[in-house]
Amino acid sequence: MSAGDEDVILNPRFEDGLNNWAGRGCKIALRDSIDGRIVPQSGKYFATTIGRTQSWNGIQQEVTGRVQRKRAYEVDALVRIYGKNATTSTVQVTLYVQLPDLREQYISIANVQATDKDWVQLRGKFLMNNSPSKIIIYFEGPPAGIEILLNYCVVKHAAKPPPSPPPIIEDPEFGVNIIANSNLDDGTNGWFPLGNCKLSVQTGSPHVLPPMARGSLGPHEPLSGRYILVTGRTQTWMGPAQIITDKLKLYLTYQVSAWVSVGAGAFGPQIVNVALSVDGQWVNGGQVEASDAEWHEIGGSFRLEKQPSRVMVYIQGPYQGVNLMVAGLQIFPVDRCARFRCLDVQIDMIRKRDVILKFTASELSGLLGAIVLVKQRDNSFPIGSCISRTNLDNEDFVDFFVKHFNWAVFGNELKWYWTEPRQGNFNYRDADEMLAFCDKNGKQTRGHCIFWEVEGLVQPWVRALNQNDLMKAVENRLTGLLTRYKGRFKHYDVNNEMLHGSFYQDKLGKGIRASMFTTAHQLDPSAQLFVNDYHVEDGGDAKSSPEKYAQHVIDLQKQGAPVGGIGIQGHIDSPVGSIVCSALDKLATVGLPIWFTELDVSSNNEYVRADDLEVMLREAFAHPAVEGVMLWGFWELFMSRENAHLVDAEGEVNEAGKRLLDLKKEWLSRAHGLVEEECEFRFRGFHGTYDVEIITACKKVCKTIVVDEGDGPLEVSIDL
Repeated sequence: MSAGDEDVILNPRFEDGLNNWAGRGCKIALRDSIDGRIVPQSGKYFATTIGRTQSWNGIQQEVTGRVQRKRAYEVDALVRIYGKNATTSTVQVTLYVQLPDLREQYISIANVQATDKDWVQLRGKFLMNNSPSKIIIYFEGPPAGIEILLNYCVVKHAAKPPPSPPPIIEDPEFGVNIIANSNLDDGTNGWFPLGNCKLSVQTGSPHVLPPMARGSLGPHEPLSGRYILVTGRTQTWMGPAQIITDKLKLYLTYQVSAWVSVGAGAFGPQIVNVALSVDGQWVNGGQVEASDAEWHEIGGSFRLEKQPSRVMVYIQGPYQGVNLMVAGLQIFPVDRCARFRCLDVQIDMIRKRDVILKFTASELSGLLGAIVLVKQRDNSFPIGSCISRTNLDNEDFVDFFVKHFNWAVFGNELKWYWTEPRQGNFNYRDADEMLAFCDKNGKQTRGHCIFWEVEGLVQPWVRALNQNDLMKAVENRLTGLLTRYKGRFKHYDVNNEMLHGSFYQDKLGKGIRASMFTTAHQLDPSAQLFVNDYHVEDGGDAKSSPEKYAQHVIDLQKQGAPVGGIGIQGHIDSPVGSIVCSALDKLATVGLPIWFTELDVSSNNEYVRADDLEVMLREAFAHPAVEGVMLWGFWELFMSRENAHLVDAEGEVNEAGKRLLDLKKEWLSRAHGLVEEECEFRFRGFHGTYDVEIITACKKVCKTIVVDEGDGPLEVSIDL
């Protein structure tokens, strides 16, 4: 083992007693057993806490000087819990960092559900961007009174996993439905009732394929008009089902499509869900809110990345006693490349423009036949990323970000719980430094977010306020933030995730949401004010369907809210272009600009992750209502989702990152040729900034031009 691979932890298995270890807010002791039933799984000893009175109390070791910056480390520990009423509890390993300027950071490395029955492995990775003056690794998490047991803790340089090969899928049969007897030509053969409900075949459902599937399903006949009627449902999960294990192929993205309805006994709209049970684990295949006696399109997608032993698809959701109707269920693999060919036509229409360069000179005779070289420097379509303050201490991160992104959004540093964690205790230092960095590098910024409507993400002191004090706090937050940064942020997400939370509305009344927009606009009229929510584009969440989201914006506008844009977060799995496009089309009817504000995709295979990212970026770039895309990070260990990064922790670009760079290169235009009669040169190119070089017999001239949006050709005069 090389010196760089030595264990960061001293005395990792307690062979030297408790040397180098300490309690964090509590005492620790060395044990070889407890009650005769708890013994070490590895080695002779384990450490235990004594007298934990806070969740952050635990076992710690200072590792200052033994951790190198920009080097990924892997933590491997064995933990369990002990104490009265201790059954299961979260144990977390955390890094405490103190910087030379005395700023403190707490970096969550990993957590696990520990039990009092057996030892469990806790594994995770971390990376230091900076050079702290103090670093402590510690174990915390369970409620007071429950003790943490640690058998060992090893921290070493993280080995790079072998690159994932591109999946080889033989005969994918794109667009071919895998559901047996989908049209019910043979009664209910191939189907079975899940639970003690009853299935029968009735007529009267739509004959046309649901819209989202029309462009991606292969050749097909019209639907039969027959549907499955499910009666006698005594549980929400009961409905028609099929086993499809042998029909699925790993790493293929499958689209789900059906018509559904609910019958008598439904009091209000009912959630209907196409679900899959994959070895007993629930997988969402699409969700819709259905009303009595109406047919609703349900659409979604899924993908399997490890071989299952049993996969069942079933339709579920309405309350017990409510009849369920299902027609024309289709599940089929989608051909993303065929979709891309269609998008190329749309991209050419909305993201390019004809350009006519008109040359003038004192001696026109020398212009005819001159060489013209046109090279696009950058595309004006915004593609940005989430960044955090600590990222700016890593010059490799900074280099990649500055080269490849033109917008930034702060992951946490502008959120209220960050800027005012305790009432009256303000922290704008991080946001100030990040803004200065963006200004220095010419990056536009989105302000995320002024408020967050989900109660669990509102800081405790705000939740504890009475109505009057909460209203004052809201006003102070608006005034303090928007006055301080007036004109600095181009966008603000005003009240995040209003379709999934209602804390402020519940406490302050329905009008508070529109009031937040109105006040924000008054304080900073230059900022574009956005709504922002998730699961809008994937068909997987009835709470945030495109129809509901559009109506939500319209309702805000009716109350006078100056909504300036629609934010779709874009935390998506197994994206299907036609489903994403359908959502964009529905939102576009509101007439506001749309941004993907927090885009990330996740797959354990880098090539599949690259494919998913390409689906999302091409759909965004091809849609006329979309004005920009923000990635929710790109660097490993600094993203909210696993297997979503484009660059690994130590700076190596993976296949997904390469796909992003390839697309950015594809969306840059070049042209060359000779000056034609009438001293003109024509080309068609993407919107953005260009360098134009004109080479005549006696001189070379370089000019910079900007191709902006417009209906007709852009004429640019260049005086030589």
